[in-house]
Amino acid sequence: MKVEVWPGRSHPLGATWTGEGTNFALFSENATGVILCLFDHNGDETQVRLSKVTNYVWHGFLPGIEPQQRYGFRVEGPYKPLEGHRFNPHKLLIDPYAKAITGDIRFGPELFSFPMDHFSDRDLDLEFSTADSAAAMPKSVVTDPSFDWAGDCAPDIPWDRTIIYEVHVRGFTQQNLKIPAELRGTYAGMAHPDAIAHLKQWGITAVELLPVHHYDVHPGHLVTTGLHNYWGYDSLGYFAPHSGYSASGTDGQQVGQQVQEFKEMVKALHKEGIEVILDVVYNHTGEGNHLGPTFSLRGIDNAAYYRLMEAAPRYYMDFTGCGNSLNVRHPQVLKLIMDSLRYWVQEMHVDGFRFDLASALARELYEVDRLSSFFDIIHQDPVLSTTKLIAEPWDLGEGGYQVGNFPLLWSEWNGKYRDTIRDFWRGEHYSLGDFAFRFTGSSDLYQDDGRLPHASINFITAHDGFTLNDLVSYNEKHNEANGEGNRDGESYNRAWNCGAEGATDDPKILTLRAQQRRNFLTTLLLSQGVPMMLGGDEMGRSTGGNNNTYCQDSELSWFDWQLKASEQALLIFTQKLIEFRQSHPIFARHQWFFGREIHGSGVVDIGWFHPDGSTIDDSEWHDSSTKAIAIFLNGAEIPNLNSRGERIFDDSFLLFFNPSGDPLLFNIPKSIQNQEWQVLIDTKELTGFVESGRIYCQKQSVTVAARSLMVLKCSHCFSMAEFNQSNP
Repeated sequence: MKVEVWPGRSHPLGATWTGEGTNFALFSENATGVILCLFDHNGDETQVRLSKVTNYVWHGFLPGIEPQQRYGFRVEGPYKPLEGHRFNPHKLLIDPYAKAITGDIRFGPELFSFPMDHFSDRDLDLEFSTADSAAAMPKSVVTDPSFDWAGDCAPDIPWDRTIIYEVHVRGFTQQNLKIPAELRGTYAGMAHPDAIAHLKQWGITAVELLPVHHYDVHPGHLVTTGLHNYWGYDSLGYFAPHSGYSASGTDGQQVGQQVQEFKEMVKALHKEGIEVILDVVYNHTGEGNHLGPTFSLRGIDNAAYYRLMEAAPRYYMDFTGCGNSLNVRHPQVLKLIMDSLRYWVQEMHVDGFRFDLASALARELYEVDRLSSFFDIIHQDPVLSTTKLIAEPWDLGEGGYQVGNFPLLWSEWNGKYRDTIRDFWRGEHYSLGDFAFRFTGSSDLYQDDGRLPHASINFITAHDGFTLNDLVSYNEKHNEANGEGNRDGESYNRAWNCGAEGATDDPKILTLRAQQRRNFLTTLLLSQGVPMMLGGDEMGRSTGGNNNTYCQDSELSWFDWQLKASEQALLIFTQKLIEFRQSHPIFARHQWFFGREIHGSGVVDIGWFHPDGSTIDDSEWHDSSTKAIAIFLNGAEIPNLNSRGERIFDDSFLLFFNPSGDPLLFNIPKSIQNQEWQVLIDTKELTGFVESGRIYCQKQSVTVAARSLMVLKCSHCFSMAEFNQSNP
């Protein structure tokens, strides 16, 4: 193939089709040469040298090169691992700015920049391999960005109305028989009306998709096991939707079709008022440590893109447990991340991001720095600062646990909420103060720096760990199917099997497990903050006690849509529970509770009581011996305003929590006894909701069953004087 090359432009980076041809641009600070490689449908390669360099960007314009053109790069430079350089032009490299990637990696020794003959040799990576990797590598694809969004408009759901559903694109629809077989497990499958109807009918407002950046499906450590990289937390391209979720296949005739399908999915979800949040992994890539393969950044400019050990740049600083960490201190790496984020918002119309191991992105030198460039640049960005920004506020490095320490604009996965609520309902050690803070939005974590209750993303379960069903069915992890001798995955799960490990026919245990599931869901959806549910928890999904299904692209992880009666009942209960939360603004306040306190007899918006109706005083909040609590929420004291700036009022509620193993009598507190209190929710009931709720008043006591929760409603709003008069 004879190809004409013009100088082109140094921006934008990546491959940009103009209608007359395509401009290619690649950043490499330490390279001595860059070769653009074009591939035809037969895999034959044509090499074109990019000789023009501007500000370390190698660029050229190729007239006549059109969308669907496959390409890659070979980069020349020193191979000096002891100095941090690992250039090897024998390795075909993925464009970091590729908008589409086609094909899977075919794992083999040619992917490594060093020979694999003597892998036991500790200094193996110091040698140089001349084996060509092109045939084993996926190819970057030139794309046509045009798409008819047909008036697509972001739902822009307020935080106080947001219900997040964490879900895997493939696992969600892979076994849904209502969806055509060719669409199951794809973006098109998720856009199917039956898939969206499931989300819509029970009130989900945002799907948080596990990673959809293109990733390696067959990493080396899984090649011989027959298992696959299911979760996708090893990104190979930060702009390209994973081709494996395309209904046209990973390498069909219409290469790059995954971009169009992803946009169609977003458009369909938006039409039904559902936002799309992406789980993004900018903290590391799938290239691993110094003994890992060469796919992209390592061969483009290892010393620029990765955090290397200062005293020994042959090795990588690893805050992620995955072998490497991106060098966010480098301006080009920060630009890569920001360009990627803006692309997904502006071109792909997503609504927000959940940042995996976000603490790793904030390490300026070594320690996590809340004033880092990463936070500053997002804060001032006119596009990204208006999206939903969610941090997983920890990494695996020293000092990496940063729950509560992210800056304004950021919400966080609240790991302390998860741990406290799990301990509360399994009857383990906790203090009333901890439970009270978590239930009311964790003001101890987020209030001092000016953030509001929506900074707390509350969750009980997530993709990493037990499902809700397994949380109440297993004490221990059972990860044997992963082929690692059950050594992988978290060993301390704060789980309780309710009396038997795993499957059982014991009706008492099954009844208790169902009750515990209702306890967890009710607590989650009535807590201040933003609730996040793990996909499938609403219908009792189980992974058989496997708490680390990262490699299980199988029925073990996929949703089972053939629901049993108990699973259908759980789905209906969850639907009613979300509807209940959305109908009562008292459970989603914009502001913290009165006086920035969570307790005390003088407050009127919230009250805290012992089962006998007496007020919990300040000295008791750190007491771990108290095992039950009553909470009063006053519908007259909600700081929320409607769109016209008018005060919002709601019913008042009493919540009785009894995590103990015995039934307890709860007295209605003296100050609010003279009103009618109707039971709406009783988690010991099979339905959870009480059709014709019992009425209590005039000093009546309420019996709350062991390990259960009751919610009572009163239509009366209580004034400050009225409340204080009875609680001097």
